[in-house]
Amino acid sequence: MKRKKAYIYILIIMFIFTACSNKNEVVSYDMLNEANYILSFFGNKYEAANVEVLEQILTAYMEENKDINISYESIKGNDYFSALKNRERAGKLDDIFIVNHDTMLEFSNNGSLADLTDIVENVPFSEGIKGQMKSSDGKIYWVPTIVSAFGLYCNIDLLEKHGQKVPQTLDEWKDVCEYFVSHNITPIIANNDISLKTLAIAKGFYPLYKEGTQVEVFENINKGKEKLSTYLSEGFALAKEFCVKGYIDVEKTLETNKTSDDLEQFVKGDSPFMLTGAWAAGRVKNMNPNFTFKVVPYPILENGSVLVINPDVCLSVSAKGEHVKLAKDFVSYFLKKENIWRFADNQSSFIPLNDEKEPSLNEIRDVVISYQTQRCVIGSDNYIQFPIWDITMNVSRKLLQNEDMTQLMQWMDEQVINAKE
Repeated sequence: MKRKKAYIYILIIMFIFTACSNKNEVVSYDMLNEANYILSFFGNKYEAANVEVLEQILTAYMEENKDINISYESIKGNDYFSALKNRERAGKLDDIFIVNHDTMLEFSNNGSLADLTDIVENVPFSEGIKGQMKSSDGKIYWVPTIVSAFGLYCNIDLLEKHGQKVPQTLDEWKDVCEYFVSHNITPIIANNDISLKTLAIAKGFYPLYKEGTQVEVFENINKGKEKLSTYLSEGFALAKEFCVKGYIDVEKTLETNKTSDDLEQFVKGDSPFMLTGAWAAGRVKNMNPNFTFKVVPYPILENGSVLVINPDVCLSVSAKGEHVKLAKDFVSYFLKKENIWRFADNQSSFIPLNDEKEPSLNEIRDVVISYQTQRCVIGSDNYIQFPIWDITMNVSRKLLQNEDMTQLMQWMDEQVINAKE
């Protein structure tokens, strides 16, 4: 029998979103095979290495299911979620798509997501991940394929050249930053999305996770009994301090996109630190920087550091699609341990299953150790019933624009209230 192969062509379309004046790449990967059923898959994984693994999984699935064809389309960065929301509002969701915490909340409230409870019953998800997957109605509308982490990238060669060490505590981090500022070197490369908000979340929420009170506190915030600013004001104050003291270039950060512009700046070797996703460590390594680097958890405690993590690359199925059953079958196939492991390791991330396998990239070894010791904070915890990822991103950008901190925290609390109405 002739082997079925997924032939891929790439169509790059430049267009302008109404909500954004920047041009964005839309990349469409169409599987050109004759089939009785065609499933559409929409996602934000566009890097060549990520797409190569996706292609392998898609091809293997189609070889087992000769009458099914899957077309994968991707949009880069945050503009993906803008496009996804537009499709949902227009009633044109794809059969399968990637969601995050915020879009899952919105879409499940709208009845747009199919219940995936039946397909994950036999998947060995870890207990912590199981708690993150269940919606307030007890159903499961999304399934994570990886657990991503956020970390502090350290240029080891530059630190050693200046007689400095990788910081283990907040005081040590500040001391190193003060040293580089005194030598006219901006210590920290940050982006306009995840850098400051994950720093603030690590600082603000870690005491809750340490004490095991996060569920109770998040429920109180959901119900309006407590304010989000009560817990995040200290974290954003730390981010503000880093900006005021020149540890972060405010103007440059406002123009720096995550895991793209920031990576290009970091590999130049001019700054000792970068705040971004640890999943980009493989990409940084493949950019062949002329220095040694490693990624460590955020050193924001008096006596240690904290790792921010997220259940990530979460798959959902349209409840109103033509092929709900087939789409759920593909998601079930994607969740096979060998697929999850290959996909996660490709992105220097952890797997959401009960498994002792670790990411193989040596540069994130400190992140792995922190994850194993559970000194972690979940950036967009499922028990938070408002779009914290978007709200904290906007707070970060307003902070970079030098808005008054008191008014900014008040604005943040108002966004939580508005999201619940």
